[in-house]
Amino acid sequence: MIMHRGEQTLAIRALKSAAPYIRMYKGKTFIVKAGGGVFADTESTRVLLEQVAILHYFGVRVVMVHGGGPQTTEISEALGISARMVEGRRVTDEKAIDVASMVLNGLINTRILGICRDLNIDAVGISGVDAGLVRAHRRAPVKVGSGETIDYGFVGDIDGVDTTVIRKLLDNGLMPVVSPLSADEQGVLLNINADTVAAAIGAALGAEKLILCTGAPGILERVEDPTSLISYTDLRGLERLREEGRIADGMLPKAKAIENAIHGGVRRIHVVSYKSPEGILGEVFTNEGTGTLIVADINALTPAEQQTAGA
Repeated sequence: MIMHRGEQTLAIRALKSAAPYIRMYKGKTFIVKAGGGVFADTESTRVLLEQVAILHYFGVRVVMVHGGGPQTTEISEALGISARMVEGRRVTDEKAIDVASMVLNGLINTRILGICRDLNIDAVGISGVDAGLVRAHRRAPVKVGSGETIDYGFVGDIDGVDTTVIRKLLDNGLMPVVSPLSADEQGVLLNINADTVAAAIGAALGAEKLILCTGAPGILERVEDPTSLISYTDLRGLERLREEGRIADGMLPKAKAIENAIHGGVRRIHVVSYKSPEGILGEVFTNEGTGTLIVADINALTPAEQQTAGA
């Protein structure tokens, strides 16, 4: 690659601007959660992991949590297994849990690890089952907003998180890549929403940030208008958006995960686009940010912080 003098100057300025954030976050823990949409092709996966690699190189302790919904649906349909989503969560029967295990612990996790090897990230693939990382029980039938009672099948609700295995990996300079599949005390496999798992792990680790990578540029004031990006909000603002119907379908479990993470002690949550090659880095290392920042209460931010909320 040939870099002209003007480009070199811009690159140096960018590094100087990022330096305070690099110092601030070195040794801190970030949870990066990416949905299955980004893993649709190798190039998209690589664009995301190149940003994760830079965080790793700068000394951030990164834990990556991944989903695999689109791939699970695709393979389920190919096998003649119908997929049903209710309020953004997948109904999982015996056949579906086998497919989820194949996709999450196999296809997606291994694909991520392969690219990590090429990017010189020492990554280790694990799931919520490993070393009792995520303790869960099978969700009881619940009544949803439509009034219908839904049995989600082999879907789990989290009882607790034992971070021992993750801490050991991080302390040895390794990056955990976590599949959200878990199991109950009898070893029955359970499918858990990846946003939910990421939030629970973030809270248990006392993470500095939880970064949710989505197909949208962030949280939108109007779902149909990608230019209506909300730069920052708080729990009250999130609740208002939900009450107004601006958060629906797949965003519902994300909103719940954000609330759980903040209540669990994660200081800042970021929702960014996985489609942007600068989505994560621009959000973390620039004043302006690229997506949506969510905090417990924006009134606790100083005026200066509100101007630089992306950090």
